[in-house]
Amino acid sequence: MKPNNFVQELQWRGMVHDIMPGAEEHLMEKMQAAYVGIDPTADSLHIGHLVSVMMLRHFQLAGHKPFALVGGATGMIGDPSGKSAERNLLDEKTLRQNQEAIKGQLGRFLDFESDAANAAVLVNNYDWMKDFSFLDFIRDVGKHVTVNYMMAKDSVKKRLSSDAKEGMSFTEFTYQLVQGYDFLHLFQNHNCTLQMGGSDQWGNITTGTELIRRIGGGKGFALTCPLITKADGSKFGKTEGGNIWLDAERTSPYKFYQYWLNTSDEDAEKYIKIFTFLTKDEITALIAEHQEAPHLRILQKKLAEEITVQVHSKSDLENAIQASSILFGKSTSEDLKLLDEKTFLDVFEGVPQAQIARTELDVGLDMIGALAAKTGFLGSNGEARRELKQNSISVNKEKVKEDYHLTASDLINNKFVLLQRGKKNYFVLVVD
Repeated sequence: MKPNNFVQELQWRGMVHDIMPGAEEHLMEKMQAAYVGIDPTADSLHIGHLVSVMMLRHFQLAGHKPFALVGGATGMIGDPSGKSAERNLLDEKTLRQNQEAIKGQLGRFLDFESDAANAAVLVNNYDWMKDFSFLDFIRDVGKHVTVNYMMAKDSVKKRLSSDAKEGMSFTEFTYQLVQGYDFLHLFQNHNCTLQMGGSDQWGNITTGTELIRRIGGGKGFALTCPLITKADGSKFGKTEGGNIWLDAERTSPYKFYQYWLNTSDEDAEKYIKIFTFLTKDEITALIAEHQEAPHLRILQKKLAEEITVQVHSKSDLENAIQASSILFGKSTSEDLKLLDEKTFLDVFEGVPQAQIARTELDVGLDMIGALAAKTGFLGSNGEARRELKQNSISVNKEKVKEDYHLTASDLINNKFVLLQRGKKNYFVLVVD
């Protein structure tokens, strides 16, 4: 079967930064194999990895065979591209555990399991590098690439010209040779003719095409995507709490959903092409609909829904939407009690808290104590009485009067009580 035009698909989505001449024609000839390298320095991918993963998925959808290369060997070295300092190195056991976790996440996007000719394959460069001696490497690989060629790479030049006191280690300097050898190995053993990655990887990828030409006697191709940016200049995929991870334990589905929901109009228009599999016609219609009523945030909602289901699940999406409505819509104490502890804490992150002993609830804690004396939510007992008389106090989203007493039946996850004054002032009681 003749492949679909993979390059054309990426181009309209804004996912092509550089492409080697002849690559598009090469991919239209027949089913080809391509790979993306993934750094296994954590037991989860984060959304910064997603562009490369989406490229592999589009590659498979076009009828080609994707290889995901987990850099077990290169993870022990550290890639200088885009880095200002050398990173910590990991042992083999940790890298193997990370590889297994990453494969599970990739399986949400790529078909590894079917018997189709273009089923995805996961490889680890540690498997072919572990028995490659240093002497063999510099004899069989190193002699084919000049130092002048390696020094001309932007990733090397930037590090050498920076003010960093530690400079660049020989280990990092040789990284492009090791990555280049990966491409050569996959070319020779799996007929892999294309390497893809972020635009900062162009130098490393073209070193691989050079080795294929000089040692393999063949032709390799390179394709890179733009590095994703945000319109306001802040870093994509980062929040005050750090990376947005694909692992639900590291970043809850609620927080994941909220990240995409909170993107700007400009970014949402760009991201919906890159991070969803919606068609060109569907996206064009959504953009037009959004422009007619931007306040409805149609693009952001669709983007957040699509990517949350892809990475997590439909039920995780529904829970995230429900959790969002607790802060911004009408909800009940029953809705609150459906939240797991992590999601509850994420929803009310930054909300003031106070701890009370469980024994207080055993006898029933009066509302004046809950609002003022025991917690400091309100400034005084008098203020607490006034607010209660004005019917502005809620416990777990339900209005209460002065005669109400908190008991264990009010607990969310057997641990929390949510107090509220008016519409926007929240306070969390944590029960020990």
